[in-house]
Amino acid sequence: MNRLRENVVLLALTAVVVVGGYAYMRYAYKVADAWPFTQEILLIILGTVVTMLITALLLNKQTAVEIDKEQSIKFIELKTRTYEELINGIEQIVLAREVTDEDLIRLQFTTHRLAIFASPPVLEEYQAFLRVFNRTAVDRSVSAAESGQLSEALARLTVRIRADLIGELDREGHFSEKIIAEQIVENASESTGVV
Repeated sequence: MNRLRENVVLLALTAVVVVGGYAYMRYAYKVADAWPFTQEILLIILGTVVTMLITALLLNKQTAVEIDKEQSIKFIELKTRTYEELINGIEQIVLAREVTDEDLIRLQFTTHRLAIFASPPVLEEYQAFLRVFNRTAVDRSVSAAESGQLSEALARLTVRIRADLIGELDREGHFSEKIIAEQIVENASESTGVV
């Protein structure tokens, strides 16, 4: 809102300078006909002031766009780190073949981080993943079959994460979310030996 106010003020100043300058020029042309170069000097001054105001307006807008862009980049980096942390944590649990209290606490904290950064579809799929995880981790161990179930649930979650992070690029590249989802789930199934 503050930037909008600054832009409006700069536009108003530009309008005042242009209208006031025009009125003054009309007056100066009639009064200053006898003095040499008066009209030209007035035109130079008026042109300089208008140029400065327009330049300030453009620089203000460019700065606002750059700030928004930088904020978006930082937000995507935070999202990416959170998603990577989630996948790394799940990998550690599955590789250890047992679920410790520390693992559960890490997963809880990751859940809270996801609540801050993730899109609603990611949160919904993460909830489905947690249901599978809780079913498989009841006995505090992860068998090979349970590992496959976790892998499939994680593949579906990965589809949502990908859509959240780079879904726009996929759409620009004419890749449908359905085809990407099928490929990710198929890759997960093949890597676990589940078909």
